[in-house]
Order: sequence, then C-alpha cells, then structure tokens
Amino acid sequence: MLDFKKLTSEAMTGIKNDHSMMFKDLKGASARVDLVETEMDYVETQNSPRACANNAEKVLEQEAWGLQERDEVEEEEDWEELQSRVSDCVEIISGIRSVKILKRIGSPKGMWTRDPKSSKLYVFNGTSGDTVYEFKSVRDFSTSLGVAGSRMIHLPSKWTGPGSAVYNGYLYYINQETDADVQVVKFDLMSGSVTDTAMFPMERHASLYTLNPETVADLAVDDEGLWLLFTPTDSEPNISLAKMDTSTLDIEQIWDTQCPRGNAEAAFVVCGTVYVVYNTRMASRSRVQCVFDVNDMMLTEEAPLLYFPRRYGAHASLKYNPEENQLYGWDDGYQIIYRLTIKTKLLA
Repeated sequence: MLDFKKLTSEAMTGIKNDHSMMFKDLKGASARVDLVETEMDYVETQNSPRACANNAEKVLEQEAWGLQERDEVEEEEDWEELQSRVSDCVEIISGIRSVKILKRIGSPKGMWTRDPKSSKLYVFNGTSGDTVYEFKSVRDFSTSLGVAGSRMIHLPSKWTGPGSAVYNGYLYYINQETDADVQVVKFDLMSGSVTDTAMFPMERHASLYTLNPETVADLAVDDEGLWLLFTPTDSEPNISLAKMDTSTLDIEQIWDTQCPRGNAEAAFVVCGTVYVVYNTRMASRSRVQCVFDVNDMMLTEEAPLLYFPRRYGAHASLKYNPEENQLYGWDDGYQIIYRLTIKTKLLA
C-alpha cells in the first residue's frame, strides 16, 4: 500500500506538471492567435481595396410611392433643395475604436437598440414575434439574468425580421401579418397604441440581405431621422434607400444605392451615408464593402477601410445610435457594442 501510494503520488505530480505545461502552451497559442489576427487586421487595412463609394447620381421616382413625375429642370431644382436639407451632417466613419461583448441571450438572430432620445434599451429576440423587451438602460440589461427585470411590451401585430427602429419614444417595425406589400407600423411606446401605418409596394417575401433572408426591409435611424432600406422585388440586384418622415411615414425621396444585395448581411446609416456590411456563406470577417452618400460629398479615396473583429458568426443586425456614435450588433446570440471613430468629410 505504501508503494502504491508513492506511485500514485508521483503519477499525480506528473499529471499536474503536464497540465501546467499544457495550460502555458494554450495561453501562448492564444496570444499568438491574437497577434496573427492583429497583424491580419493591419494587412487588410493597408492592402484591401477600399469600399465602393457610390454617389447620389440618380433619384428614383415611383408614382406608387406618391412621387409625381417632373421635367428635368424641376427635378434638378428639387434635388438641390433636398440636398441642402440633408447635407447638414458632414461626418463619416473612419474606424472602429473599441468592441464590447455585453452578454448572450436568446436566439442566434435578433436585434437590440437604444432610443437616441433616451437611455431606454429594446430587445427583439428571434426573427419574428409580438413582444419587445424594454430595459431602463444598457447597465440594467447587462446585469440582468436574460430578460428578467425588463418591461414586456405586447404589440397589436407581429414584427418580422431584425429591421425595427426606435426613435423619440416611438417604435417603427415591419408588420408580418399583411398578405401583400409591406406595412410599416408606428407604435407609441408610452401609450401602447398604434399612431400610424403605411403600406409600401414591395414583394412580401423578398429578402433585403441574401445572408439574412428574414430581413424583408430595414429601418434605420441617424442624425437626419428615419430611413428605410428595401428592395422593390426579389429580382432587383441592388439595395434601395428611402428617407421617411417620422411623423407621417411619408416617403420624402428614394435612391438606388448601387450596393448589391448579394452576400450582404446588414446595413446602417450615419449622417445620410449608407454603409453595407458583407460576409460569406461560411461566416468570416464582416466588412463594409459598399458606401452610398445621399449628399454626394464623399470622395472615393476617403471611403472607410472597415473590418469588424471576427467573433462568432455573422451579424443578424447592426443598429446605429447617433447620440453615442455606437453600433449595436447581434452576432450569433451575442449582444455587441462597436464604438466608432468619426471624422469630417473632405468636401465639407
């Protein structure tokens, strides 16, 4: 028994030493992987082609959207008037300053966003439903167990896709229950009632982003107000953009961004500039590969070289908050905050 105890003790000591060596090797491997990813970030930033910067050369007009035809002179005058109105914001993204992984709750796909006009946070779990979870702040959300402690908001109709937006106390979402076209609903979060709806002639089952087919249309908020990213038909290769009136849901103007839908996973709007994020079928590094400026103030050489740090999979949604210059991302069930670096456009 004494000999057996001695052999057992020696074996345990050897195992502990091997475990210690293995743990050191794993730490060293992890450090080397982080170094390689950092070097890849630098190489991609230096050598990758810049995002394609498209300018607002053509403004779409569709009678179905309430836009009447004008002659060429009137169209130019109207466009100049519109441009002077939306070009007050002259900032673009220059990079990602920091990344914070807050927590992981819910489904692989979903959406979370913060109202730019308050501290309240809203979580949309999954790709459809009639429930929204409201938290008093990001801190309350980060310290909660799942969605415990949130206020459950039950909507009168189901939302579909991670394309909703919250702005100034109102929720704007895509109604799932309409048989034809697409309906945008404006919901008062305080009173719990629908204040307005608008129908848009888009194919009901068309996918805006091919990597996220659940997104029929995507509502976005920036310094200028409310935007709608959409595709009129499933055969349309590019993403279209519409400026919406937050009060009436009227469409003020429509653009063809020339940004392809193929391999797109999400998009967001900052200062009237659309940033479309692309990936691959086998989830890889998300990247901004197409930029469209409605103000026609971005030079091709200043289009950002923007790669997202590789984390878990692909983004189901990216929502910009203009008050914080932050993106709220949903990546394989993880809630991530990207803090952005902003600079002034060269032509400003």
